[in-house]
Amino acid sequence: MDLASVLRIALRALTRNKMRSALTMLGIIIGVGAVIAMVGVGQGANHQMQDQIASMGSNLIFIASGSHQAGAVHLGWGQTKTLVHEDEAAILHEVPTIKEVAAGASAREQVVFGNNNWGTNITGTEPPYFDIRNWTFDEGTSFTDQDVTMANNVAVLGATVVQNLFPDSDPLGQTIRVANLPFKVVGTLQAKGQSGMGQDQDDAVYVPYTTLQKKITGQPWLSYIVASAVSKDATATAQQQITALLHQRHRIAPGQPDDFMVRNMADIADVANAAGTIMTILLGSIASVSLLVGGIGIMNIMLVSVTERTREIGIRMAVGATEEDVQSQFLIEAVVLSLIGGLVGIAFGVGSSWLISSLAKWRVDVSSFAIIGAVIFSAGIGIFFGFYPARKAARLDPIEALRYE
Repeated sequence: MDLASVLRIALRALTRNKMRSALTMLGIIIGVGAVIAMVGVGQGANHQMQDQIASMGSNLIFIASGSHQAGAVHLGWGQTKTLVHEDEAAILHEVPTIKEVAAGASAREQVVFGNNNWGTNITGTEPPYFDIRNWTFDEGTSFTDQDVTMANNVAVLGATVVQNLFPDSDPLGQTIRVANLPFKVVGTLQAKGQSGMGQDQDDAVYVPYTTLQKKITGQPWLSYIVASAVSKDATATAQQQITALLHQRHRIAPGQPDDFMVRNMADIADVANAAGTIMTILLGSIASVSLLVGGIGIMNIMLVSVTERTREIGIRMAVGATEEDVQSQFLIEAVVLSLIGGLVGIAFGVGSSWLISSLAKWRVDVSSFAIIGAVIFSAGIGIFFGFYPARKAARLDPIEALRYE
């Protein structure tokens, strides 16, 4: 019997009991849709996490002041005063895998313009900072190297600060007050949203680090240094070279604790990617359980169908149908059930993904891999769970089948 004839007979048998066939396919529809939607949620979260890490900077390496222990009290990271501008200059000139560096210091202050005021983070840094972080300007430009050298009172505003201080006016060229000192606004940054740790990256004012140190905090040391490696592949080497250089400069003997920390964003991205992949697999695996339930439903219905059509099977065998013909007939019926359910499940999964993205405002990435995998898996379900009923039908005794009522 040719394949076209087998398919026609299979479709005729399935449409004979439309409601039963539809309910049987429902398990596959829900299973395929759930797999596509859940994998899409996992991949969307993973990609969003990677985008947030990438937005932190180009081949970014973060060097921060380290921990400090006073007697029996361990004060934690950021407490040492040994990270200075000379360390930054040494990293730029003595580490060949580093392209740019920028100093970093911070303070929490109230900023005022007219009748508006806003408590925000004041970040002292240098012009390369914005290039390293891949941040673009909405208006104006960064302050200059000369502003850093002269410790001028100039500022770049984040989008959140602009919204709160200048709700109805243009901030460029205006003068704001920071810690009772006047600062001229030379630029504003485009909105960046939250960081991977949930912090508002737009809630900050950026000034020359020398201005912050000399006129606001009075602290000569740096809180951190950001550096950009020449390439992503060079970040691990750059991290090792920076660590060795600071060991030498800070005279840290082997076995002694570091008074600084160096973090490689590429490593963080790899860890986040691994975690995202595990979450995607977990969500897909949970959703796949419903596919197995749907497969069990197919087996159940096919066994019922074999019982109902015992006499039909006997007649076919009596007129020359072989065991292989009968087995392939019922097996194709099971596969057709699961494939039709899988195709409808694709539409259900894509629609569910769109609904989740619209209502929950989550990023959902529906991949072709998930769609193809779900269809192949649904066909496999049909073959696996349809094999036993098909085998049972093929092994019926034709004489006993003809006697069946």
